[in-house]
Amino acid sequence: MTKHFRPEPTAALAVPAANLRRRGRRAYLSGLSAERSVAREYDHRGADLLATRWRGQAGEIDLIFLHRGVYVFCEVKKARSFDEAAERLRPAQALRIHAAASEYLGQTPDGQLSEVRFDLALVDDAGRIEIREGAFSHF
Repeated sequence: MTKHFRPEPTAALAVPAANLRRRGRRAYLSGLSAERSVAREYDHRGADLLATRWRGQAGEIDLIFLHRGVYVFCEVKKARSFDEAAERLRPAQALRIHAAASEYLGQTPDGQLSEVRFDLALVDDAGRIEIREGAFSHF
């Protein structure tokens, strides 16, 4: 009868897992902070925040605003630079956001006839914000 050798977990294996959890938590909190900053910027512009991290069957939308009768679906990306942040929005994600927005609009008075815009809000390491209005409205 052959015995199978199973190594016991070691502290060395636990350290990378702990680092990943810490890194993941830090990224999560950084994302929340970026979203709050972007929400404040839209507030300064006169937009009303309707939802944060709204989730439909198709996916999640970071921020949803109503601004001058237009529903604004905003994806927030944070990175070292605005260009690096902008590169993080992939076409497949934009399509999922569009599908989720369609679900959200099903709950509004005008439904699919509502006026909409899809913005990309970029946050760099210095905390500066750049909002690209209609950045992915073309899908």
